[in-house]
Amino acid sequence: MTGTVSTAARSARSTVPTATRPRVNPVQQWWVLTVRMIIPTLRNGELATQIAGSIVFTIGYYLPLKQMMGAIQPLSSYAQYLTPLIILQAIWFAAVSAAFRSATDSIQGINRRFRAMPIPAIMPLASRLTASMYRCCIALVVSVVCGHVIGFRFHGSLAHIAAFVGLVLLIGATLAVIGDLIGIATQNPEATAPMMLVPQLTLGLASVGLQPVERFPEWIQGFVRNQPLSQWVYGLQALAGDSTDAAPEATWAVLAPGLAWAVGCGVLAVVLHGVVSRRRR
Repeated sequence: MTGTVSTAARSARSTVPTATRPRVNPVQQWWVLTVRMIIPTLRNGELATQIAGSIVFTIGYYLPLKQMMGAIQPLSSYAQYLTPLIILQAIWFAAVSAAFRSATDSIQGINRRFRAMPIPAIMPLASRLTASMYRCCIALVVSVVCGHVIGFRFHGSLAHIAAFVGLVLLIGATLAVIGDLIGIATQNPEATAPMMLVPQLTLGLASVGLQPVERFPEWIQGFVRNQPLSQWVYGLQALAGDSTDAAPEATWAVLAPGLAWAVGCGVLAVVLHGVVSRRRR
């Protein structure tokens, strides 16, 4: 009897279908997760909001301030002086979506599901950052077009224009990581916008993007000159150039502080993101 049962068990095991699990393609996973966040922006009005935001920043800064600030700035036109700040404000606005998406994925349990799936741990963050960079590229293009309409022009070489774009995207990546960190730390989509927009408006208004540092009260000039948004404005103004010799020269001394702010903040945000993510498991 025992032999009969053993024979039957072996026969049953031999009929169980077996298959090798297909190899996981990280690139395909990244693409699927990225498309998951980009496609809805074409339907829910997020893309239109991003485009409108760049236009609103241009109108909101340029029209009211041109008459007051145009005569006291050193470049050939106020549009040439102001456009770098408009671009930075637009990509910062794009980073708000990164914070909102990260918080939403956290409270809906999507991040927890990802951890149970056979995908690299970095993949959800990488896909969210890719989607954020897509929004940053839209913000950059629309802001440059708006700047061109009001009078902004590139006066440097192709290498300087490429460096201009590269610096903007580096800053955008840093802001996107910071936004993602805020989202995963708070797990509160409604709280992400104030936490991103208050620093944006504060640093924007107290920066050299609106007027030269000498026009600020002496007690705040040190902060205005050295805060990250001002250093990024200096770098972008230098790379954009001007029809006069008044623009900052695109030297390492001018560009290095802005690069240091972008890289330093980005690295710190990635480290903190890893710490917070482990604690949320």
